[in-house]
Amino acid sequence: MHNAVHDTANKRFQISDHDSMIAEMTYVVSSPSLYIIDHTFVDPAYRGHGLGDLLLEAMVKYARENEIKILPLCPFAKGRFQERAELGDVLHH
Repeated sequence: MHNAVHDTANKRFQISDHDSMIAEMTYVVSSPSLYIIDHTFVDPAYRGHGLGDLLLEAMVKYARENEIKILPLCPFAKGRFQERAELGDVLHH
């Protein structure tokens, strides 16, 4: 089971397998209450295992806990927000 870890210094959520990073979702802090997801990457060998969703869910959880809205510019994140209405409470309109 993989866990998403928040790397605040590098403004990303990441998943590692042993000591190698295999997935990441990076963001830009537009303001203290608005984060912009600008990139999602999953190592090709690990695609299809839901790691992108784990990253997004970790970011949404963090946003909810800290009253942050998210603007998804990354195509992956943008698509997931469109598909998953239950995440809409953190979506910047």
